[in-house]
This record gives sequence, C-alpha cells and structure tokens, in this order.
Amino acid sequence: MKDRIIKSALNLFWRYGIKSVTMDDIARDLGISKRTIYQHYSDKEAILALVIQEELNSQQCELEKLDERAENPIEQLIYSSVQMRETMANMNPTFLYDLKKYYPDAWGLFQTYKHEYIIKSLRDNLLKGIELGLYRPEIDVDILALLRVEQVVMGFDPTIFPPRKFDMMQIQMQFLLHFLRGVLSEKGFEFYNTIKDKSALEINIHEK
Repeated sequence: MKDRIIKSALNLFWRYGIKSVTMDDIARDLGISKRTIYQHYSDKEAILALVIQEELNSQQCELEKLDERAENPIEQLIYSSVQMRETMANMNPTFLYDLKKYYPDAWGLFQTYKHEYIIKSLRDNLLKGIELGLYRPEIDVDILALLRVEQVVMGFDPTIFPPRKFDMMQIQMQFLLHFLRGVLSEKGFEFYNTIKDKSALEINIHEK
C-alpha cells in the first residue's frame, strides 16, 4: 500500500503540480479512504519527500546508464538532455516551482542532489571534454557547471517562461544548444555537426 500511495502521488504531482493535489485526490485516485493514507504517512509533505527521493534515485540510475553509452562528453550532454525531455514531457510546468516555493524540505532534497551529483557530473564532463580537445581549454568548469544546471532549473520556472507562451522542452533544447556553442572547440564542432540530428540521437539512446 505504501508503494501504491507513492506511485499515485507521483503521477498526480507530475500531472497537476504539487500544491493543487490534496490527500483527498490521492485517496480518490487509489480508491481508498484518506484515513488509510494517514495510517502510513503523516501528511502530504511526508509523501512528497519520498516521491522526490525515489524520482531522483531513478533519474540518477538512468543518467548513469546513458553516461556508459555515450562515446564522449558531447554525446553525454546531449543524451542527458534527450533523457530529460522524455522524462519531463508530461510534467506540469508548476512542479518545480511549487516544490521550491511551498515545500522547502523536499526542495532541499533536490538541492542536495543538484550539488552532490548533477554539478559534479557536469564538472567532470567539462574537464573530460577539455582533456579530449572537444571543449575550449580556457573555460572555467566551476562557473559553467553551475550555469548549466541553473539553466535547466530556470527553464521550468513558469514565472519566467509562462507555459501558454513557451514550450518547456523547446526551452531546454535552446539552452543546451546555447551552452554547447559556448564550450565547443573547433574539434568539438566538427564532431557535433556529425550528430546534431536530434531524431538520430533519440534512436541511439535506445539502441546502443
């Protein structure tokens, strides 16, 4: 039952945002009483914390698999962006905004993941790209790792990019292309031009 509650909550949060989903909504989705939920979880924030932790663990596993398949840091960056697009295609744009504004404890889990895993991975990617001659040697890896992760987070902020005016995944792809243009060396551009067809990249993610 605990797993069912978590899965239902994740689905509802993903579709409608966090703040608008109530314990009644979760109970209704599962066809159980709200009292049954309270036997396992004290409140919505307790459920949300587990939802966030499980989703972050899942995303980390998926990204690690893609890292193993990527031939070099450029593919690694692009594959991770395609994976994010697939994962978040049906995510309500207010999800991260709600998390940041109304649920500081759960937001703290995301922040820890961002700093302990995502930023470190980006920094390693940039260092490896420089070593292979694919990225410009003069870039500051600490600054650009932070810039890249904040680009991604900013793209999901509906106060900056209202969903009625912007497509969330188009924003993310534009950010990625902008970032790559800033870090690629001439050698990196040559390689990028051989793989820039996004459709081919999406196929490679599943076939490699």
